[in-house]
Amino acid sequence: MNINKKDLNLLLVFHVLYQERNASLAATRMALSQPALSHKLNKLRQQLGDPLFVRAPRGLSPTPRAHELAPQVQRLVGELEAFYEHCDGSDFLARAERIHLYSTDYVEQTLLPGLLPILRSQAPNLVLITHNTRGQLPREALEKGTCDVAIAGFYTDLPDTFHQQRLLSEDFVVLASKGNTRLGKGLDLDAFLACEHLLTTLTGDLDGVVDKALQAKGLNRRIAAGLSSFIAPSRLIRGTDMLLTCLRSLAVEAVEHDADLRLHPLPLTLPRVEVMQIWHARTDADPLRRWLRQQVHAVAQGLGG
Repeated sequence: MNINKKDLNLLLVFHVLYQERNASLAATRMALSQPALSHKLNKLRQQLGDPLFVRAPRGLSPTPRAHELAPQVQRLVGELEAFYEHCDGSDFLARAERIHLYSTDYVEQTLLPGLLPILRSQAPNLVLITHNTRGQLPREALEKGTCDVAIAGFYTDLPDTFHQQRLLSEDFVVLASKGNTRLGKGLDLDAFLACEHLLTTLTGDLDGVVDKALQAKGLNRRIAAGLSSFIAPSRLIRGTDMLLTCLRSLAVEAVEHDADLRLHPLPLTLPRVEVMQIWHARTDADPLRRWLRQQVHAVAQGLGG
C-alpha cells in the first residue's frame, strides 16, 4: 500500500466525528464549514470503503466498521498530538485548562490535600473541578470528554476504550463513640448486631458489602440511616450507640479530630477496597492529563497505597 496516496488529515476528521457524533459540533471544533466537513467525510468514506457515520435521530451513528477502527485512530491521533506537542517545545504545564475529576468526598479528603499544592505550584493555570460520581462509572462523561478522570473503589466492567490504574487499597474498620453502652466488653459480632448503624449510600441502596456478608451468614443489621457522604456519618455517631463501618483512612481521620470516637476491628471478613483512577483512551496521550494522573498516583503512593 502506498501511503503517499492517503490523506492522513482525514484520520483527524474521523477522530472528531467519532467523539462528537454530530456534524455541526465536529465542524465547529475543527473550524470548518459544514460543506467542507461533508466533503472531507465523503473522501474519508471512499478511502476506507465504508459509510462510517450514518444519520440518526440525534446526530450521527457510527457503523460497525467505524467502531472497529476507532481505538486505532484514537491512538494514532493521540500519538501525533503528543509528537507535535514535543516538537513545538510548548510547556503543557502552562496551559490554561479545566480538569474535571469525578470522585467522592472520601477521595477529595484523601488525595486533594497532597495534590492541590502540586497543581498550584507546577501548573498554576490549571483549574481542578470535582464532581460527585454518585456511585456509578461516569461512562458517558468520560466518552464525551466532560470527565477527564474518575476515581473510586467501585467501578467494574470497564469498556475496552477505558484505562485504569490502582491508587489505594484499604480495609474496613468500625467507628464508635467511646460512650457506646453496648460495647462494654469490646466489639464482637453480637455487639455489632446489637447496635444501630449508619452507612454511606451513593445510590440509595442500603444493601452494601457489610450487609451482603451478613446475609451470607443468615444475619442482618439494623440501619438507622443511609447518607450520601463518606465523611458526615462519622460526625453523627458521636455520643450515640450507633456504629459506622468505613474505610480505615476515614476512621483514622475522624479519631484524630474527635476525642469521643474510637476505632475497632470489624468482626467480619470483607475484601479490601481497591481505589482506581479511570480515564478514556481519548485523553490517554494528552501530556497535561497524563501528568495529572501521574501526580494523583504519586500522592496515593505517598499515603501507603
